[in-house]
Amino acid sequence: MAPDIRPSSDLRNHYAEIARACREERRPTIFTVNGRGDTVLLGLEDYNRMCAELELLSSLADSERDLELGRIEPLSSSLSALREELSGAEDVPLRAAL
Repeated sequence: MAPDIRPSSDLRNHYAEIARACREERRPTIFTVNGRGDTVLLGLEDYNRMCAELELLSSLADSERDLELGRIEPLSSSLSALREELSGAEDVPLRAAL
């Protein structure tokens, strides 16, 4: 849904109406100052959803970067390397390790 565009004075004069549209109709509002976009108001649910999506996209981008840089290997090789490392470790009592 396209956002509403309103002058910033409407925020003070029509807050309840604008907040309801943002919340219930899930319609963001862009406020202008001197005819130019300045601020956006959106409902809390939409804000939280956008933050969660941004976090997910950032995590996916980090994963792709790790893959491109060769920092990721198959789980089977990781487990094999761990087994190999553990099989060569000395049997150290737990108390001595602490």
